[in-house]
Amino acid sequence: MRNRKVLLAVLVSLSAGVLGFGQAVALTEKTEKKIEKKAEKTKPITSTASRDWAYEPISKNVVVPDANGSKWVRTPIDNFILARLNEYGLTPAEEADRATYIRRVTLDLIGFLPTPDEVAAFEKDKSPDAYEKVVDRLLASPHFGERQARRWLDLARYADSAGFQNDQTRPNNWRYRDYVIKSFNEDKPFNQFVREQVAGDELWPDNQEAKIATGLLAGYPDNFNSRDLVQRHYQIATDMTDLVGETFLASTIGCARCHNHKIDKISQVEYFQLQAFFANTFNNERVELAKGTETQWDIDFITAQAAYQAAIKPITDQQKAILDQVREKGRKYHNERYLTDSRDAIFKPKELWTPLDKWVNARLNAVASERDIVAYLRETTANKDHPQYDPANVERWVEYERLTEELKKFDHLRPRRGSKTYTALTELGTEAPPIHVRFNGIHERPLDAVEPGLPKLWAANYPLTITPTATSTGRRTALANWLVSEENPLTSRVYVNRVWAQLFNKGIAGIVEDFGRAGEKPTHPELLDYLANQFVNNGWSVKKLQREIVLSAVYRQSSDERAEVLKIDPANKLLATYPRKRLEAEELRDSLLFAAGELDETIGGPAVFPKVPASLVAGNVLANGGGALWEDAKDPNDHKRRSIYTFVRRSLPYPLTASFDPADPSKPHHKRDVTTTPLQALTLFNSDVVFGWSQALAGRVIADVGPNEGAQIDRLYEILFSRKPTSKEKSALKGFLKEQEKLVAQKAWTDKFEVAVPTGLKDTKNLDPFKAAAFVDLVHAVANSNDFAYRF
Repeated sequence: MRNRKVLLAVLVSLSAGVLGFGQAVALTEKTEKKIEKKAEKTKPITSTASRDWAYEPISKNVVVPDANGSKWVRTPIDNFILARLNEYGLTPAEEADRATYIRRVTLDLIGFLPTPDEVAAFEKDKSPDAYEKVVDRLLASPHFGERQARRWLDLARYADSAGFQNDQTRPNNWRYRDYVIKSFNEDKPFNQFVREQVAGDELWPDNQEAKIATGLLAGYPDNFNSRDLVQRHYQIATDMTDLVGETFLASTIGCARCHNHKIDKISQVEYFQLQAFFANTFNNERVELAKGTETQWDIDFITAQAAYQAAIKPITDQQKAILDQVREKGRKYHNERYLTDSRDAIFKPKELWTPLDKWVNARLNAVASERDIVAYLRETTANKDHPQYDPANVERWVEYERLTEELKKFDHLRPRRGSKTYTALTELGTEAPPIHVRFNGIHERPLDAVEPGLPKLWAANYPLTITPTATSTGRRTALANWLVSEENPLTSRVYVNRVWAQLFNKGIAGIVEDFGRAGEKPTHPELLDYLANQFVNNGWSVKKLQREIVLSAVYRQSSDERAEVLKIDPANKLLATYPRKRLEAEELRDSLLFAAGELDETIGGPAVFPKVPASLVAGNVLANGGGALWEDAKDPNDHKRRSIYTFVRRSLPYPLTASFDPADPSKPHHKRDVTTTPLQALTLFNSDVVFGWSQALAGRVIADVGPNEGAQIDRLYEILFSRKPTSKEKSALKGFLKEQEKLVAQKAWTDKFEVAVPTGLKDTKNLDPFKAAAFVDLVHAVANSNDFAYRF
């Protein structure tokens, strides 16, 4: 059907830039060694920041350096950049052409490509505010929230399943994801965004959105089968402590759980004082939606669920009647399987419960289910040597299994996604379980109990005040208030540094997750303080922050390689050129979908299941009986949704994007890795899904410009690269089409005539199948080139 060997040769040529297709990204080993030798002789790039710069107050009156009349400067940001370039005798790069800029800023702000019409309109716009109009349009797009949310969800270790061996589905986690998208689209003040996620349930107990926001802390990987509930309390509190430290404060505070921090002045006692803020926190995954707040997705789910339950009710009633006969024994048997300290709390009279006992029993009720009783029934019939073997249970189990098989007949009615609940944190009263320092962090070796407190390194003079509410300790409220207080310089600094890293591939402080002494000092400390100060003064507006950065001259620079910069600043710390960057996994997939005209731009809703190879999930079901590992989507549009809506199964990454370094949902993911492996090219090249998008893109091009080969190649480049091909590129591709058409014709005549032609065309009567198939192969190759995979 297709000569993949020849096509692969062209693909390799494209990716390597051998034929001049695309801009070479990697330097040769010989060139790199020359640069390193020259760099050794040059003045090192240093920082004027102090050792503990991150904890010093943000300067309220940052002096913007004098640009000495430079016409290059567009915003105060540029003054800071230019001042450091002058120190090293460097000049800024030329301004990128408009096509390059709009492709860059569109990918950065909304996560997929600009249309050829948008590029053309921008290139023709001679008004003085042409750039501002482009940026403001992108900031107003509902897709802005999707792009920014993806970066935040990396930090939130977001997933739609719990992880561990059962990897249980969390059917309502998507509400937190949609909350994040909505918050960025509405430009919710970042300080409010922080407070809602840390203590929304305490601060706004009657506000459903604020309670959904606590999904940040509630999203930890969870082992529902854990037999030590007391230890689970410790593990969950540890996860929340480390998450807050890393995400908001860029601190490796987790190191202090086992010992005093080896580098930063944070003691083990201070670590557990921070953990005490979460001592009374409980995760409720089954909060009923408030009436009137249901979305159409919820209504559809509730309707489908009601129909399913009505259909299976005669069967489930019979199953319940069987389980009721052993329920009391089964529940007791299940509860006795917990470890000693958990059992002590479980079997203690309620009136004698301590705050920790209350948490343990709440956790027990949250993870208990009918499956526990089913397991008891099965175990007490399978083995006659079982201490609780009961011959009467054998007949019950046989009947129960028969009824389970009957249920499968109605499986087509079972709704595959959605819920009528949401997940939110809550507290179990006004008294918290004690938090102890643990010897070497070991749960089984508690030392002294501690009260909530903030490390002196961060908040030596902060007057911490904890005010309990009628239903909670108020601890997380106190923490949230400090996180966004004027006395805390970290939260605003850390966030603006993350945004800078998102746009320039590296933060002003290079290690975005570590502002401690083991991290890197900022290359432009005054610029970092300027941005943090502006951020707060502008009402913690994320959109205003990003707007100023992407309209700056430093952002508008060309990314072309410059020999003088490589000699003095090979790591490009001073930003004398714009840093090139490979598209992230989601950007690659979404841009391919968008280019093909296939992208479903629906915002929000339950997670979807795009196609995966059948062999990947054959016979795979969740161990806990909770359905399929990967559902088969009934709605074809589910395969076309943006990647942020793809179901995130912790034990089964989506194969198409897994090779391109997506976030690891087991922990906060601070910066996307950029690896280069053969598997990446082979994934895109051999994927039937991607090839289908190439067919659709070929159809779109032909529909746009007709049968002329030259016009088709021009249009393809405009869609994928926001530019026209060079004469050399065009000549090479025309030559490829000529040769590929011959090869397709030779290979097509098999027992069954078959070629892969463009899809989506209304009129195919005059379509030459050989030419069309060759053009599909060309589209597939060009879509796999560096010019597409990178933003320059």
